[in-house]
Formats: sequence, structure tokens, C-alpha cells
Amino acid sequence: MPITKKPGNLKSISGTSRNDREEINAVELPLADAVPNAPDWLPNAHAVKEWERLAPILHANKLLTEAGLSALATLCALHGKIVQLFAAGECPTGHLLSQYRNLINDFGLTPVAQGKLKQTLGNEKTNPFAKFKRSKSESDI
Repeated sequence: MPITKKPGNLKSISGTSRNDREEINAVELPLADAVPNAPDWLPNAHAVKEWERLAPILHANKLLTEAGLSALATLCALHGKIVQLFAAGECPTGHLLSQYRNLINDFGLTPVAQGKLKQTLGNEKTNPFAKFKRSKSESDI
């Protein structure tokens, strides 16, 4: 089985990226310009409501790309189906719940997945030794 490298964007999501191992030719997918409307093919109102809830959150955190719109729509469709099953008094299959769980992890929507995401704003690291910086009067001594 051939060994394949993990893409850089997945490394940054999982928190395992390192500057010394950064790929030079990593693919940067374009971010969605604005929050798009829900697709017409979503199966029910629960799915549309989930789209309207998640899309602005993902867009604000710069996690919504043009290529990821169909995955988000699939996530919302699964959510809608699961809600319908629970509302009808039925239990969703393990496979359906597993697919849903995998997608919400991919978008960083669980507490564990959130810990692996890097913040997009205010991610400048402070110098831990800055508090020991000498003042001008001390350096003259």
C-alpha cells in the first residue's frame, strides 16, 4: 500500500503542521466570498435550518470554501434526516450517525475537533521572554 502524505490544510486543522515540514506546493482552496443560500435539494426544513445556522459560523471562521459547500450540504441533509427519524420515534442507524459524526468532525464542530483548529484571527504568538527585556536605563550600566 503506497504511503501518501497528509495535505497541509488537514495538518493545520489537526494541529500537526510544522514550519520545517511545510509543503511548498500546497493547494489553497478559495474561501466562499459570502454565506451562500441553502441548496434547493436539501430534503426538509430541518436541513435548511441547519444550513442557515452553520454556514455563517463556518464562513466567519474562514472554514467555508467553495469546494466544501457540497460537504456542508450533505452534513445538513444528514442532520435533517436524523431529526426526522427522532421526531417519528425511530432511532437512526449507526451508519447514519457515524457519517454525520465524521462530517461534523471534518468541519471542526465537536469539542475535540475544535481543539485541533487554529484560530484565524489574533494568532500572533507573544514572546515569552519579553517581560525580561531591559529598559534603556538598565542597558546603559
